[in-house]
Amino acid sequence: MQVTVTDSSAAGVETPPPPPPATITFEGKHGKNPLAEASFGALCMRLPAILAHTARRAWAVDRAGAVLLLVCQLLTGTAAALVLAFTARAMTHLLAAGPVSERLHAALPALTVVAAAAGFGRVSSALSSYADSRITPLLTTEADLSLVSAVCRVEASAYGEDGFADRQEAAEVGVTRTRTMVQDAQRFMAALIRMIAATGVITALHWMMLPLLLLAVLPAGIGAVLSARVDYETHYNNVADRNVRSMMRWWATYSRYGDEVRANGMTGYLIHWYRALSDRIDRRTLTAAPRMLRIVLATSALGGVFLLGTWAALAWLAVTGRVALPVAATAVVAVQTALAALSQFVVHGAAMFHTSLYLADMRSFLDMADERAPQRGTATVPDRVDEIRLDEVVHRYPGRDEPAVAGVSLTLRRGEILAVVGENGSGKSTLAKLITGILLADKGRVLWDGTDLADADPEAVWRRTALVPQNFACWPLRARENVTLGRPRTYDDGPVWEAVDAVGMRETVEKLPQGLDTLLARELWGGAELSGGQWQRLACARALYRRTPLLILDEPTSQMDQRGEHRIFLEIRRIAAERMTVVVTHQLENTRLADRIVVMRAGRVVEQGTYEELAHGGSLFAELLALAQDR
Repeated sequence: MQVTVTDSSAAGVETPPPPPPATITFEGKHGKNPLAEASFGALCMRLPAILAHTARRAWAVDRAGAVLLLVCQLLTGTAAALVLAFTARAMTHLLAAGPVSERLHAALPALTVVAAAAGFGRVSSALSSYADSRITPLLTTEADLSLVSAVCRVEASAYGEDGFADRQEAAEVGVTRTRTMVQDAQRFMAALIRMIAATGVITALHWMMLPLLLLAVLPAGIGAVLSARVDYETHYNNVADRNVRSMMRWWATYSRYGDEVRANGMTGYLIHWYRALSDRIDRRTLTAAPRMLRIVLATSALGGVFLLGTWAALAWLAVTGRVALPVAATAVVAVQTALAALSQFVVHGAAMFHTSLYLADMRSFLDMADERAPQRGTATVPDRVDEIRLDEVVHRYPGRDEPAVAGVSLTLRRGEILAVVGENGSGKSTLAKLITGILLADKGRVLWDGTDLADADPEAVWRRTALVPQNFACWPLRARENVTLGRPRTYDDGPVWEAVDAVGMRETVEKLPQGLDTLLARELWGGAELSGGQWQRLACARALYRRTPLLILDEPTSQMDQRGEHRIFLEIRRIAAERMTVVVTHQLENTRLADRIVVMRAGRVVEQGTYEELAHGGSLFAELLALAQDR
């Protein structure tokens, strides 16, 4: 038989261009730039709080390093003050009247102190850098761990809240900026100490010099803060697009999905989509560039005028005799030192302010995560759970009008296998999450032997739960850890092999290059890959390994062959007497093993019974079964 395939594109049919990426906007408190209406003064007032926060975090991760850093900063400032003070003494002798040899001899003690203080300052700076290299990695790691922990610990319902993913992405930027936080604070404090030392000398020389110097540097400070504000505004506007682009990049370049990308001809569109979204991000960045340029030009010009006035004032003081020539020479050195210190003070102060914007995002997300962490109670549940009861349970996902589960009452008993079936979107997986306490009921109660999950310690509940989710993870861990999830019950591998045997995976695991020690990640050196069905068997193995009183399997055999599927259901039946078992499935023939079947539609239980009762009941189950058998 000859089959002819007609390509519509070859027939001259005009096709529409690919659509552009969706524009994502959020409203409410998380959709508004928190600095959009903040005043310049309010922004500058944040610096002391930032310094205090940095000091507390440094003290928490490395007390010895924090003390060393502080002491070195004070020593560096002391050295700078000595350099300036004794430079003034040396200038007084060098520019005085008399033979050169006498003047040099008179200035020698002061010059010796200057040289020694300068060397001491360099040693202190080196030690400061060492302390910074001790503290910064620890702070970055701590911030990273805090973020990962926060995301893992929030209530599962938080993932569905508007703006959660974007606030998480903004917090990720805060983690990367943590690396510069200590460096900025260190340089800011060093510049502050040098500036205090230099301005003290200048003020002693003549009172007019200090306000003139401050005027010369103030425009640069204002410009740096305003530039940081524009940069953060651009970052804030790009958060959603960068988050979506990052997700798409991962999906498009992940080797596991490469076959779908290539065979379905998606490469061209993905590149078009990625470029279009990148162009949109770049346009926002380029739009901000002229604003940044105007700020820099205006503040630099104003600062240049004030600086010219500073030098003119110094020249006028010297020419009119209001200050002696040695004093004027000392003032030149002090002005240069103070100007450099002021500039560094402004630059690093602005850098701290800039970094603080991103750290504030991270702190805000962590605070939100603390608020959304489970706050349920401390009640425990017995090791042996005999009954789980749902009383008129309702759950609605954020942003949805209709509840995913609407008034379900159900009882599970020890030793019983319950099958949950229904069409897509009927609420089966949500019901499973409510039974395990992953989601809490908006109305009604879920009781484990009389203990309401809303009042129970969630860790105590989950220690007694084993779940094979519909979308299970293929962890880039060794085969052993993929079964134990890093929490082995014993030091030997006996229980691991029992779980592997239960799902028919022994031969596969033994053929891996290092057996149970094989890293299951083909992308990594020395790693190996499993097929989809083998991964699903391994996911079932880790649920069986836990030996908990509640076992929930959500489409546990959807990727398996008949032999693997048969093996899994035999094991489920074999161990059923010791636990409550819930099987969520579309394979209606598999529900024959169940003691009871629950049929769901639109979040409600519409039928219950045995396989034989429902198969001949003439309702939804019978209809779905007839459709499955008619394929």
